[in-house]
Amino acid sequence: MSTNEVVDRIKAHLTASPVVLFMKGTPDFPQCGFSAQTVAALKHCHATFSHVNIFEDPELREAIKAYSNWPTFPQLYVNGELIGGCDIALEMYHSGELQTLLAEAGAVAA
Repeated sequence: MSTNEVVDRIKAHLTASPVVLFMKGTPDFPQCGFSAQTVAALKHCHATFSHVNIFEDPELREAIKAYSNWPTFPQLYVNGELIGGCDIALEMYHSGELQTLLAEAGAVAA
């Protein structure tokens, strides 16, 4: 598969939902502690989000590192923009910024 096709798949994920978490595992069965903590923060915010299990798509796993210029997982995107990984998501959660960002993206029911 060409690089363009993988990038198109990444962009399709990012446009399909306002909040996308590229993670190890799934929200119900995260396969690393950082992914689990990020999912927990999103759930505490009552956010609606989609996820991509990077273990199911090795090509995408490698391509998104270059796409985002972010080498680790999870990677949290809101409105197609990379927010960051676990540390940034948790820092934003504790400061209240994450809740505000998610609400502005329409990912939290009023």
